[in-house]
Amino acid sequence: MHVSYGVPLAPLTTLGIGGPAASLAELHDPAEFPDFVQEVRHCTAPPVCLGEGSNVLVGDRGCALPVLRIATRGIRVLGAADDGRVLVEVQAGHPLWELVETLIAEGLAGMEMLAGIPGTTGATPVQNVGAYGQEVSDTLRSVEVWDWELGRRVTLDAAECALGHRTSMFKKSRRWTVLTLLFALRRAELSGPVTYRSVADELDVPLGSQVPPAEAAQAVLAVRRRKGMVLDSCENDRRSIGSVFFSPEVGDPMASKLRDLGAPVAHFPDGSTRVTASWLIRQAGFALNTSLTRGVRISSVHYTLVADDGASAAGFREAVDIVLRQVLDRTGVLLAPEIDFIGD
Repeated sequence: MHVSYGVPLAPLTTLGIGGPAASLAELHDPAEFPDFVQEVRHCTAPPVCLGEGSNVLVGDRGCALPVLRIATRGIRVLGAADDGRVLVEVQAGHPLWELVETLIAEGLAGMEMLAGIPGTTGATPVQNVGAYGQEVSDTLRSVEVWDWELGRRVTLDAAECALGHRTSMFKKSRRWTVLTLLFALRRAELSGPVTYRSVADELDVPLGSQVPPAEAAQAVLAVRRRKGMVLDSCENDRRSIGSVFFSPEVGDPMASKLRDLGAPVAHFPDGSTRVTASWLIRQAGFALNTSLTRGVRISSVHYTLVADDGASAAGFREAVDIVLRQVLDRTGVLLAPEIDFIGD
């Protein structure tokens, strides 16, 4: 395991913002994780974990706590579970997009709508990653984690992880570091039902249709590329973290009011009713490519925030606040950031 000191963290994130790590350990071999535990045994707080840096904003002064960059890779198909689903074990550092491609090639359905999402597989339960009708909670069976409070490895069932809409118990605490994940998937020739109009239109099928998983994944990729949500799809907007804000939950009176205005209001698997954050941002009067603070603007293809040269963590936080306040003033709905903030 390689440990470096004073390493700039900005190049390790998709936003390209932030100061250095006091120490950075890169974990490629799972067997070396105990070495890292010994390395940080005298620290007063758990380390900061970093995967591909696709949902994080690093502070301008960097991070004084040890940073662990998890780059472990590996997928193992273990066989069938009691319910007939196929169990697949994945190392936490394995890129999610590679996992989706592998599952499709193996004839396994259940994660095809997650095609094109950046980041590592180990990050997916942290905010219960989801897109276009599928969430990690649909297929996650268990996770093996290091519990920094207990000082040992622990296996947690998915139900113990408190998975909700873009949240989990991991989102609220650094107590646990995800090491491996176990998924249960269907061996099937057809995807799950296509429940999003944009994906159905791309496939030219009615809502609710099922198509080969590879076709569903390609349609999702096409939709994501048009919105600049695939990292290599738009050079001008490549410094992005995707969705900066959660789709906020709204009560029945507000949901009815928003529907009358043409807002995309939908019911989510956790029982909540939510409105799309990007619609709210546009409704609040922001135009594509609008400059917000130095080096931070609205994307040129989608209503989210991106960084340019000159951007800083402080400026990005200020831009988030500008959008939050104007959306609340103009629509009456309060947004909340889903970014993971790292550092001092």
